[in-house]
Amino acid sequence: MSRVPKGGRRRLDASTLPEYDVPTRKPRINSPRTAQLIMAGVFVAWAVGTLGSATSLIEVSVPSWVERPSGALLMIVFAIGLIQRGGGHLRIWLPMTAVLGILAATLQTNLLLAAAAAVTAVLASVWAVLVTRPASSIVGSIREYVLALVVALSGTLGVAAWNAPVNYQRFNLIVVTVALSLAITLVWNLGAGLHGLGRQSLAILLGVAALLMLVLVYSSFVRTHGSQSLVQFFSDLVMWTRRTFHGVPRPVEVFIGFPALIVGVSLRSKRREGWWVQVFAVIGTAVLATSLVTPGAFPTYIGLSTLYSAILGLLVGLVVRSRVMKERSSRAARTIEEVARVEPRRFSALK
Repeated sequence: MSRVPKGGRRRLDASTLPEYDVPTRKPRINSPRTAQLIMAGVFVAWAVGTLGSATSLIEVSVPSWVERPSGALLMIVFAIGLIQRGGGHLRIWLPMTAVLGILAATLQTNLLLAAAAAVTAVLASVWAVLVTRPASSIVGSIREYVLALVVALSGTLGVAAWNAPVNYQRFNLIVVTVALSLAITLVWNLGAGLHGLGRQSLAILLGVAALLMLVLVYSSFVRTHGSQSLVQFFSDLVMWTRRTFHGVPRPVEVFIGFPALIVGVSLRSKRREGWWVQVFAVIGTAVLATSLVTPGAFPTYIGLSTLYSAILGLLVGLVVRSRVMKERSSRAARTIEEVARVEPRRFSALK
């Protein structure tokens, strides 16, 4: 069966329905009703944990002991979501996470609090990226973008609820490194490995990696070897932005992490190597999840900085998406019409 599209070129219709291109395990729970009840229970636990963790930032008439148990509850929810989505073994990883949360909430030693805060940030930042689904339209991409940020923001509240005595720079570096390593491990099969990368996807990856290195190296060079006038210029610019807008966008989120969310979910609607782009989105969600780890952080300043970063990152992502998702010319079009790629439902296992 064939059709003649506008322009006169003949193309073959894809008569077969698209199938998911990664092997998946059988559902652990056969009863759909039981699965829905468990999902509803996990969602309620996420809402309760988020609201309880928010009491560490908002003054309400709630006992202070609620904060850390709420952080533990959120950490367990993030573990359930990530393990289920990544196709892991709940009976192995979930008890370990629960034991850490219970010990940290009861003993409250510095080491346990720091470990619980780090695990919460890592699980939230990676799950925020994996919970998204492919989106072929701009509206769908924005929807997935907002969902990922909401999950990452709940992780931010969970980390703040632990009130862990840590050094922010060191803590942030550890969380970003571990989250990025975990994301690469999970995406290796989802993205068909490095050998599955097409020319366009490889170029995008190399470009994002080069931009990341440029941002990190340049910022480090300016701080250590930059001239006094240059350092003073950036300091004055940051202070002026903070006084004027009461918040400062974070470059790593604006130019790398958040745009990778938009581009990644869009590419996944066509090719599964779009997962490799979303690896860099973990950097943005991890930085967001650790932004309130220090007790001295100002929630209003962090909130406005996150809002500005999200808006600017969305704009940058949409611009890049318009280039990446641009339709090929009729001269370069294939004979076979491309079929939209599908993935399992949002809370189903990806492998």
